Amino acid sequence: MHVCVMGAGIVGLATAYELQRQGLRVTVVDQAQPGSGASGGNGAQLSYSYVQPLADPGIWAQLPKLLLSPDSPLKLRPQLDPQQWRWALQFLRACNTETSRRSTAQLLALAARSREGFERMLVAERLECDFSRTGKLVLYATPSALEAARRQLELQRAWGSEQQTVSPQRCVEIEPALADYRPHIAGAVHTPSECAADCLKVCQGLHRLLAARGVRFVLGTRITALVQSAGRLAAVQTGAGAIEADRFVLALGSASPALARSVGLSLPVYPLKGYSITLDVDRQADSAPQVSVTDAARKVVFARLGDQLRVAGMAELVGHGLDIPPERIDTLRQATRAVFPRSDTQQVAHPWAGLRPATPTGVPIVGVQAGGPRNLLVNTGHGALGFTLAFGTAAEVAQQAAR
Repeated sequence: MHVCVMGAGIVGLATAYELQRQGLRVTVVDQAQPGSGASGGNGAQLSYSYVQPLADPGIWAQLPKLLLSPDSPLKLRPQLDPQQWRWALQFLRACNTETSRRSTAQLLALAARSREGFERMLVAERLECDFSRTGKLVLYATPSALEAARRQLELQRAWGSEQQTVSPQRCVEIEPALADYRPHIAGAVHTPSECAADCLKVCQGLHRLLAARGVRFVLGTRITALVQSAGRLAAVQTGAGAIEADRFVLALGSASPALARSVGLSLPVYPLKGYSITLDVDRQADSAPQVSVTDAARKVVFARLGDQLRVAGMAELVGHGLDIPPERIDTLRQATRAVFPRSDTQQVAHPWAGLRPATPTGVPIVGVQAGGPRNLLVNTGHGALGFTLAFGTAAEVAQQAAR
């Protein structure tokens, strides 16, 4: 059986890896290089146990500040785009307790499967990707925010997550680089088992090993059309010609909905734009963290990647542009100086922007979809958890493709 995977980000490459493991013939097509889209400069955290969806009932109380404050981590810039408005309304409808609980359960189950697949791959392939298992601290600035986090923790504990709330002093004991920031911490959620890795290095490593095993890569080539016949896809038309296959996987991130619409399939996916900087750090010094840290109030994450610190954050519903406003990079620098004041933020920061493909609930869209071609499998909508969930959704798609 021949499967054509559309997309060479971490989701598409993980899918190609799982398909190849099952002995299927695989072609991967993308207009860019592996990992160069939303995967390349992402937050680097593998949040297998802390997966609270953005669509949470607490968002209603925060909404005015989040939308109106000029330095808000959440930003909405209305477009003449009905897809944006439809997604925003669906997102607000999902901001209720029942939907959040259901989404959390689904995401935790998927994350557990993904951890198993990713770590099995790392052991088998020995990819160099600055992988670490140092745990994660999610910092909260107020007692009320900490109490809300404690309720989410209890919800996640019911599905097997091992986490605990810790005091500001305990935060510093776990991560000494937080010593200067201790007066601003009301408490934190500590997850000892969380991991981090360089997603771009994973993508590049998967590309090399898959190509060596016979997976065909058609890169730098735009997909121009999907060719249908009798309710099935017959081929993907590209600038390099048609690619015929028995099954097709749509894993193009935020570009997936436009292509899906051409075959009558509506996907509730819209890009949430995020930014990152990557700073060089002294491996021996305690000016930058070893443990992954999330500042919940700023919605900024910090992840150690060898001799570098990845700082990422923000969620903007502003369309498909990839411009990088200097003030957003300044916000990440300021967050770094605030939380880790002894770190050097004046150096070249490698600014990056990416479009996270998000569903309103935060749960990815996986597999054959009603109303679409029978041999088209979808694998998109991972939002900010693309790296975390990639190998879980890849395993599901590979199982369906092999049937």
